Amino acid sequence: MILELNNVIKIFNEGTIDETVLFRNFNFSVNQGEFVSIIGSNGSGKTTMLNLICGSERAQEGRIFFEGKEITALSEYRRAAFIGRVFQDPKIGTCAGMTVLENMALADNKGQPFGLKFAINRKRIDYYRSLLEQCEMGLENRMHLKVGSLSGGQRQALALVIANMTKIKLLILDEHTAALDPKSSQTMMYLTDKLIQKHGITTLMVTHNLRYAVEYGNRLVMMHEGNIIKNLHEQEKKKTKVQDLLDTFNAISIESGNGV
Repeated sequence: MILELNNVIKIFNEGTIDETVLFRNFNFSVNQGEFVSIIGSNGSGKTTMLNLICGSERAQEGRIFFEGKEITALSEYRRAAFIGRVFQDPKIGTCAGMTVLENMALADNKGQPFGLKFAINRKRIDYYRSLLEQCEMGLENRMHLKVGSLSGGQRQALALVIANMTKIKLLILDEHTAALDPKSSQTMMYLTDKLIQKHGITTLMVTHNLRYAVEYGNRLVMMHEGNIIKNLHEQEKKKTKVQDLLDTFNAISIESGNGV
């Protein structure tokens, strides 16, 4: 087991009239090498769970373990040494005012000791180019262009490559195709799957695209109001169809009094 959340309690606006308890004694675990697709309605706790794992939010109670070691109090930047994250907004994972090459060089120095040295190691350029060629978007020919001039799909592909440049142990994909057009979204998923399979990296992917949730990964988790209501592994996931998930969404919507 690589990741474990034990008895997590997460409360928003604690002590106010708007207090909301999202997680109450919430438990979640992930095995080494799993590719977990996570779905759920808005407010179900998907992104909050990712934030707790990455350290950008803290729970009121509970413990988080990574590879058997407790990281509950570990800062976000220290967790970044072994966790890579790609956000929904392509602008977040890259620096628009820097070139593709400069972005990659900056990522390549992640976790390295501080000191005075050239920002770009020219001996690494061919390696950077080989990484970009995997995207099949022509990025290897745009290394000296400012990232802000790239399309959303190209920029998100670069963010994915950057997230995997150092030896991370967990990849977090936070609706990383949601802001892309259908063609770019499909290309992004193809690239995502290729990189995950190549590196065998443990991955958590939050998505609103039910087809992607069904087609990609070897485990599927559905969340609702801070609880896991479906947890499908391997063969059970393979038998699941998009309509099955829609039926569950409709059922919980009716139970919540929202209607359909």
